[in-house]
Amino acid sequence: MKLKLQYLLLGCICFASTSTLFAQQNYQTTTQLTSNLKSLVSKHKSNAKLTSLIKTLGGKDIWVLTLSKGNPDNNPAMVVVGGVQGNYLLGTELAIKFAENVLTNNKSVLDNTTFYIFPNMSPDATEQYFSKLKYERQGNAKKTDDDRDGQINEDAYEDLNKDGLITLMRIQDPTGDYMMLEEDNRIMVKADTNKGEKGTYKVFTEGIDNDKDGAFNEDGEGGVHFNKNFTYNSPYFKPGAGEHAVSELENRAMLDFLYEKWNVYSIFSFGPANNLSEPLKYSASNAKKRVVTSVLKNDAKLNKQLSEKYNELIPNKNAPASITNGGGFFEWSYFHFGRLALSTPAWWAPEFKGDSINKAPKNRDANFLKWAEQEDVTNAFVDWKEISHPDFPNNKVEVGGIAPFVQNNPPYKMVDSIAQKHNTFILDVVKMQPSLLFTNLKQEKLGSGLTRITVDLHNQGLLPTQTEMGAKSRWLRKINVALDLGNGQKIISGKQRQLITKIDEDGTSHFTWLINGKGKLVLKAGAPQTGTQEITINL
Repeated sequence: MKLKLQYLLLGCICFASTSTLFAQQNYQTTTQLTSNLKSLVSKHKSNAKLTSLIKTLGGKDIWVLTLSKGNPDNNPAMVVVGGVQGNYLLGTELAIKFAENVLTNNKSVLDNTTFYIFPNMSPDATEQYFSKLKYERQGNAKKTDDDRDGQINEDAYEDLNKDGLITLMRIQDPTGDYMMLEEDNRIMVKADTNKGEKGTYKVFTEGIDNDKDGAFNEDGEGGVHFNKNFTYNSPYFKPGAGEHAVSELENRAMLDFLYEKWNVYSIFSFGPANNLSEPLKYSASNAKKRVVTSVLKNDAKLNKQLSEKYNELIPNKNAPASITNGGGFFEWSYFHFGRLALSTPAWWAPEFKGDSINKAPKNRDANFLKWAEQEDVTNAFVDWKEISHPDFPNNKVEVGGIAPFVQNNPPYKMVDSIAQKHNTFILDVVKMQPSLLFTNLKQEKLGSGLTRITVDLHNQGLLPTQTEMGAKSRWLRKINVALDLGNGQKIISGKQRQLITKIDEDGTSHFTWLINGKGKLVLKAGAPQTGTQEITINL
């Protein structure tokens, strides 16, 4: 089976090419995204449909792009999601480039698979990248009282050095718990008293304490986070979580759509969760809890297998740890929706290994800055600049730090090569999707008009017909195996209709019936996430 898997994954490398329909030099605004989506659909009307599920409170469309051949419900489906978090702009680009790749170079994949592509689920937040004041916003346009003091958005960021970016401010203060990093004094780190270190700075995000509560920028614009508003491990009463799970228009619209798509077998998302560079680990104790908090055993094995193949295309050296803070889309996709859930940030700065002049810093931020210098990324850091601050009139205050967005989103010139690798991987996974086949059909005449029928139902795919979590949830559709009898035919033994919870990857279920009568009958088997197989039997 492992050789079969490697053959499928490596054999699809020819699918990696990406056309350049959208020639651009920077990440797309919401307006550009909408225009490019409509242009793509107009060129492929028979295979692409664009639907606005709803408008956000900021007035922006939540688009879903359906790619299919014929009725999209008739084939197993893969969901691809970008914009899971507002500061991960790359995911939106990769989602639309995947759609472009399928429609331009790999349209034959639609013979057996449907795609539901959500290019950007956080359009209110991602627009901050294109605003005059740029900061890593994650929330939508809802006005919120994040510090629960009865006031709305009363303590937002201020651009104190007038550079159009929100970074950090450091205040020289002997009571502070931060210090300059020894290997790169541009970076501020917490002092470790266990190592004899002593803090000499306080560090806050750039701004003023407008409501005089001792906190900075804790209640500004940027309401509820898409990636914090789902049902699994919802972080109630936390800033950005919403008043309750699925409180937001965009979250609800997406779930209303997906809960009617029984043919979905997998969800691939681009965001901070990362179970591809490093697979989820199975914990027997957490898997046995009433509220399950561990990936289940068989799903962990599958995750590990897919992770190994992902790392062949995108090596995991220096990959960031998975970030899941509760209420996240990735966690919901697996724990509550029961599908094969795959997520990756898709890019991270390669490790700077040092050279004859520069030693490689161990600190991740310092190492990133060395990589940026090596790659001539000139906008990665804002030099510290002394300012006058009304809240610290007697202290030296400086503004600076790593620029927003640069650590999660590569220079745009790198996006096409990143897209090609992820297009290849997603299509490799699609090649593995569950697919049913009747085989080893036998008929045995027993006399007196009786015939014994035996047949195997084989899952040709290298993915199970549903995850172990899906089977545990009892939510996903089971495989329906049914005999449609002809006139005068009667079942003596065996069931005319039976439900099979799942068939493992490359697995088989055996069936037998005793039928009285002659003529034709039809044997069918299928589920929305596997497709339907049928054969006609002449008795």
